Amino acid sequence: MSSLGDRIRGIVRPPSPKGPGLHRDVGGILLDPPGPPLHDIERTLGGEWRDRCFVVERRWDPDARHGRETVGALSERLERSSGEATLFAMGAPRPPFIFFDLETTGLSGGAGTQVFLVGCGWFAAGGAFVTRQFLLTREADERALLETVRTELARAGALVSFNGKSFDAPLLETRYLFHRLEWIGDRVPHVDVLHPARRFWGTGVGRALQARHDRDPERVALQESGCSLAALERKIVGAKRAADVPSFEIPSRYFQFVRTGDARPLVAVLEHNRQDLLTLATLASRLLHLSRVGPGEACNAGEALALGRTYARAGCEDRARDAFVRAIAMSRAPAGAYDPIRIDSLRALALAWRRARRFDQAAQCWRQVMEVRGCPPHIAREATEALAIHHEHRVRDLAAARGFALRGLDADVPPAWTKAVQHRLARLDRKLASMKSEVRSLWVEIWP
Repeated sequence: MSSLGDRIRGIVRPPSPKGPGLHRDVGGILLDPPGPPLHDIERTLGGEWRDRCFVVERRWDPDARHGRETVGALSERLERSSGEATLFAMGAPRPPFIFFDLETTGLSGGAGTQVFLVGCGWFAAGGAFVTRQFLLTREADERALLETVRTELARAGALVSFNGKSFDAPLLETRYLFHRLEWIGDRVPHVDVLHPARRFWGTGVGRALQARHDRDPERVALQESGCSLAALERKIVGAKRAADVPSFEIPSRYFQFVRTGDARPLVAVLEHNRQDLLTLATLASRLLHLSRVGPGEACNAGEALALGRTYARAGCEDRARDAFVRAIAMSRAPAGAYDPIRIDSLRALALAWRRARRFDQAAQCWRQVMEVRGCPPHIAREATEALAIHHEHRVRDLAAARGFALRGLDADVPPAWTKAVQHRLARLDRKLASMKSEVRSLWVEIWP
């Protein structure tokens, strides 16, 4: 009767001669079988083995173009504007910036989703852009890949991603926890370009603002979904990919590689990942450069408005007001015509003047908001309330304050709003009555 070891050896496939270091043999028993042999992966993908991890490295020279800019110009802009990264991330982000992007076996995340490619990129000395990609050739080597990636990310002064805070970083953290490895991502400042990109360049910024004005969450989600990395690459970067692999096809290509050992389906996947990293670096460079130079560099009113909001959140009030003024000036609509960007810019400027206790300037902005035809009702009500308060407590013009309060009583106002306005009107009426009584008494004293 054969021993248990002989029986196991008869079941488990013999180790493949391909791929050195891809398996372990303990006591004559093969552990972590390597699966199908890898067919010349080094030549196909142009990489090399580093401690059971397959690594592919590429380099763009400074004079190489990506869309409208050269790689060297992007590097120079990012270096000059690196101090503005604090506007987009907590902590103290600083160079070197490591751009990272994952390719996974699924797009929804969750426990069943596995990372099979980790792409990292950075600007090297001299202005070149370097990418280093870590490929998981089989599941048994995931721990080795994660350890190698951790070393790569540890040298970052800031991580930069596109939707990385919501997808990439949590997914990587899950895999690190699974292997009981330390996840260092929480210790490094993280700049997620997706959220500022939606504010600055979301597809149809005016239509997106209109959707928010209408309080339509479905329309808001539809507008924001158009702000994909591929869409921004065409719209902002000005780059066009000749033959790119669709994102939904990437998992099936990896599964084909796992089944057959043929790495040719992954050639387009790695190129897709590299292009994503370079586009991510381009967008980050544009964001930081725009933040450093200021609203004079804005291409349109939407960019100036988004820049003002970015400054305001960071407490840079002077820069925020300048940006809002620039957004109003860049609005293509004439005064009084409906323009959601102009309305939002006027509202933001009014709030900024109020924070600076410049109440007269704030009132001027609110008046311009009320003059816009088709102004969204909730913003119009906000303007009437602000002007009523201003004239009651600061200008001391009770009649004007009462007039603005009455304009806040539209047909479709919420009950709570109606109650608040009625309370204000009652108080103003008492004040007006008291003022008339005082005038009448003074008149009697002068002319008995």
